Amino acid sequence: MPYVKVKIHFVWSTKNRVPFLALSDLREGVWKHIKDNSVGKGIFIEMINGYQERHCLISLGIDQSISKIMQLLKGESSYWINKNKLCRDKFEWQEEYFATSVSESLVPKVREYIKNQEDHHRTETFPEEYDHLIKSVES
Repeated sequence: MPYVKVKIHFVWSTKNRVPFLALSDLREGVWKHIKDNSVGKGIFIEMINGYQERHCLISLGIDQSISKIMQLLKGESSYWINKNKLCRDKFEWQEEYFATSVSESLVPKVREYIKNQEDHHRTETFPEEYDHLIKSVES
């Protein structure tokens, strides 16, 4: 029996960055739905949170791909949000997403980072943070 232990940090946003999920109650309800729904699809979400962007730490299963997980999470959740009329306008996720592997030694830091998204992005947007990260890796 194969044993796989691969952690992926996913980040995605609403289409055109429309702040559909600005209200914390709505956001938290969507996170709960995504987590609950993922169980039935065999997706193990360790942590999910976000403010302008959605951040999620997932353990990949042996037959899962990054693109399939994003398709399942984003597709089903946008369908659920629209079906339940949680937003006045049609809700959509942006097609693009960010995914990076996380070494086991950094998992606690990533969990903490995801947990504190709202506070963290009060001072720096995700695009700004990503630019800083890329520049630090290149130097």
